[in-house]
Amino acid sequence: MKKFMEEFKAFVMRGNVMDMAIGVIIGGAFGAITTALVNNVVTPLLAVLFNSPNTDALNFTLRAADEAAGTEAIVLGLGTFLGAIINFLVIALVLFSVIKAMNKAHELAEKLKKKEEEEAAVEEAEDPKPTTEELLTAILEELKKDK
Repeated sequence: MKKFMEEFKAFVMRGNVMDMAIGVIIGGAFGAITTALVNNVVTPLLAVLFNSPNTDALNFTLRAADEAAGTEAIVLGLGTFLGAIINFLVIALVLFSVIKAMNKAHELAEKLKKKEEEEAAVEEAEDPKPTTEELLTAILEELKKDK
């Protein structure tokens, strides 16, 4: 049992597992943000179009509830489904934008790095450094001059 616990601890403490856990937590928070955006911004705008406070007005009751018979209502939830689609599209749009921005930043960083490397190569080519033999020869000539 002790070995099992040690293996489990090593598994949980690996970097990729921790990264995945952080991603799930951030994903949950991101989902809450997009849900709030859809519920508080997008849905009210749609409500103006459909003259209803939310997309639930687009749900259709196929069979009404009958308390005497003990049956519940059967509802075709097109409005609820539309809300889920809108939520998905907003999340997809935001993620696409974030990934696009990250790719653009990565490209700019690569261009900057390449430009710096090219500038360093040009500087080295313009200012050739003397070899050790050339330096020693120059020192020897200076010493001969001083005598």
